[in-house]
Amino acid sequence: MNKPRVSTEPYKGVRDFYPQDQFFQRYLFEHMERVCELYGYEEYNASVLEPAELYRSKTSEEILNEQTYTFQDRGEREVTLRPEMTPTLARMIAARSREIPMPARWYSVPNLFRYERSQRGRLREHWQLNVDLVGAEGVEADAEIIAVAHGILRSLGADERDFEIRVSDRRILDSVYESVGIAKEYAARVTRLLDRRAKIDDFEKQLTEMIKHEEKAAELIAELERITSTKYLEDLRVQLQHMGVSNMVVDTSITRGFDYYTGMIFEIFDTNSKNPRALMGGGRYDNLLSMFGSDPIPAVGFGMGDVTARDFLETHNLLPNYAPATELMICVVEKTASQHAIALAQDLRRQDIAVAVNFSGKRVGDQIRDADKMKIPFVIVVGEKERDSGRYSLKNLESGNETVLSADRIAEHLFSALE
Repeated sequence: MNKPRVSTEPYKGVRDFYPQDQFFQRYLFEHMERVCELYGYEEYNASVLEPAELYRSKTSEEILNEQTYTFQDRGEREVTLRPEMTPTLARMIAARSREIPMPARWYSVPNLFRYERSQRGRLREHWQLNVDLVGAEGVEADAEIIAVAHGILRSLGADERDFEIRVSDRRILDSVYESVGIAKEYAARVTRLLDRRAKIDDFEKQLTEMIKHEEKAAELIAELERITSTKYLEDLRVQLQHMGVSNMVVDTSITRGFDYYTGMIFEIFDTNSKNPRALMGGGRYDNLLSMFGSDPIPAVGFGMGDVTARDFLETHNLLPNYAPATELMICVVEKTASQHAIALAQDLRRQDIAVAVNFSGKRVGDQIRDADKMKIPFVIVVGEKERDSGRYSLKNLESGNETVLSADRIAEHLFSALE
């Protein structure tokens, strides 16, 4: 009985990374990592599995129940595939808070999982840079986090005109809620509703229904629109200008959906209208570690996803050209020359040249065409003649130029040509 054929499609909302795709991922991650390390941040990581209670205690039931991959393991423990990294960071810091020198500058590029409808800029699995500064408070720390985010986009080739840093402060919301008389029981839900304000057609109606008071809803909206900045936000602007960041704007409509933010919050947007979704965002969360029984520790950080980053670079024609890791392919003419070709490749590898040997048995012309299709820049053809003479024709596939060299000159020539 024939078994049904298994589909070649990946699971809905995730991606396969073929070599060209992985090349871009590595390019993106290397720029992220390099800028973080220039600011003194150290890399960390953790498992994708976390106890579900880690998220239940610090985020909304909506996110936990509707947007996470949560299941029961064989030990009847409730487990969640991490939807974000900040709670994991907080858990790790709290576990060794007396041992870790403060302030701690940490970064990671984990893969995260959210069960939600796939759309442009958002998938069910993605990779996200997380950068956090723990144990430092004040405008200098807040500015440094924003400067790291700014530096990454600049490192990737973006001009300041290509993106805008929109900044607000959760303390503004807290103050407005208090002045308007929004009950604390509604505050978290109102904040999440405000975070989705631009996507909701009947926002005022939903707000009124949520707080059960039409006049307070109108007053809340008017009060938020009235506030254009604060002394703290202007101090932040000055600090950022000292760090070479001049595209910050105050936008009090920025609220961020998570409940744990306590101060400065920001999101970075593409100035091109083709990309309406935020490229990255974050803020200050000074109380998150207290959920583990620790004393509150000041903390500020941000996340930047790989999906929105790629959309941004593609929109601004900043995607890198694919270049394979392989620098040279040795094409084998006759089977009797295979061992000689392999030995030559081993010698070149010892000199730090990335070499692939094509012992497919195809015609030489087909082997060269395959190398060109793979974008390998150089080929050498090895047959009995080359084996016996010790002389090899090194061909540049882009220019078509050929250079005849002895084995001991190949690496030197490639180093010069590949610079």
